[in-house]
Amino acid sequence: MRVLDTDVLVIGSGAGGASTAAIVAASGRHTLVVEEGPWVDPDAIEPFSLDEMVAKYRHHGSSAALGNPPIAYAEGRCVGGSTEINSGLWHRLPAALAEEWLRTYEIEGFTPALLDAYAERVEVEQSVSLVPAAPPTSSALLERGATKLGWRSVEFPRVFRYDEAGRGTKQTMARTLIPRSVEAGATVMADTRVLRLERSGRRVTGARCRTTRPDGTSEDVVVQAEHVFVCGGAIQSPALLQRSGIRRGIGRGLKLHPTIKIAARFPHPVDHDDVPMHRITEFSPNLTIGGSASRRAHVALALADSGNPDAAALADWENVSVYYAAIRSEGSGRVVALPGVSAPLVTYRLTEADVSRLARGLLHLGEALLAAGATELVPSVIGAPTVRRVEDLAPWWDAVTRTQANLMTVHLTSSIRMGEARHLTGADSFGRVWGIENLRVNDASLLPDAPGVNPQAAIMTIAARNAEQFLATA
Repeated sequence: MRVLDTDVLVIGSGAGGASTAAIVAASGRHTLVVEEGPWVDPDAIEPFSLDEMVAKYRHHGSSAALGNPPIAYAEGRCVGGSTEINSGLWHRLPAALAEEWLRTYEIEGFTPALLDAYAERVEVEQSVSLVPAAPPTSSALLERGATKLGWRSVEFPRVFRYDEAGRGTKQTMARTLIPRSVEAGATVMADTRVLRLERSGRRVTGARCRTTRPDGTSEDVVVQAEHVFVCGGAIQSPALLQRSGIRRGIGRGLKLHPTIKIAARFPHPVDHDDVPMHRITEFSPNLTIGGSASRRAHVALALADSGNPDAAALADWENVSVYYAAIRSEGSGRVVALPGVSAPLVTYRLTEADVSRLARGLLHLGEALLAAGATELVPSVIGAPTVRRVEDLAPWWDAVTRTQANLMTVHLTSSIRMGEARHLTGADSFGRVWGIENLRVNDASLLPDAPGVNPQAAIMTIAARNAEQFLATA
């Protein structure tokens, strides 16, 4: 068995892990980043393609939180984590929400002004910016629908760098912070799964891992470390801690943005190479309307979610784009590591109010798309009618039920909440796990609730704050 030594072990290389590694390595601390998935060149695979799902997604994209109804979700499993597969949309944590979390969870050093200062620095480093030219048609349609209805909408900036010709390149962690970490002296071990953390009293001594070689064979590795950051995301981080016998405040309170979709058909072609950057914010933060990836396979899946796929619409898929309504949920879920099973059990319970919000969101989304010029709407609800006129939307209210709605999400948070209110949290205000002196979490797990927007900005902002606090105190 191979034994490695490091000062700081970072488990996971997504938004939280890469941010942590870049800051810690730049300080001169010997840093090792361990990633379960492969290192895939960011330019090697077409974005939002089937090949990308196979190479970069956990379970090739098919994961679900069990419940009534179940909610499908996606996780990145590669160097860079979910930043390699998401849309790159950027939205700072709303100030009102930061203040609410500060009060409820007693989070130290969590004022909106301080968070904005960290966010501004990250935005400069990651080239967060608006599209320099006119937005693509799929995005402009959302703005058009909102304008006709008198609703607020906004173009979100993205983690993209644009050249002089206006061509954008998504600044994923594998393209930015992971290489910066390596340049600062960090080592990255891809294809390496952490089986459990090793402990001695109130300290972790390192991690027991299994690395997969290029020929498919495996090797057990023990990493000895002075400090450990767990950054596997809202599902994998609590699962690892539970496998390691750390359970207090771990895995409960999972939050997500339940999302319902519509495949909208237009009388003209719609772009399919990108994800719309406009969002309708009239009903924010509890309800957000936006657009999804809409390649042919995504359109086919959205049509299939209706329970009655429309062959004509699929044949005309270049005129079809997929849009969604996402809610902040009152419900919550759990992550439970099961003995002898590699994947944790994930459950989620929607409240009746959540179901009602989803129905309301679906109707508002339908209104916006019809106002934007859509000629046919197919919702992700089994048995719901295809709609072509505003007056035909009403039956969708009753159609959105626990047994008929097909829901999904790409945002998962809050399974190891942070703060000084110990009865509500699994870690302190800066991510140190209760009862363990040298173990920290620094990813989406720490967010006390779903933020109502893409959480990447909040994750990277908080991770930078926590990493600097670690350097100042450890």
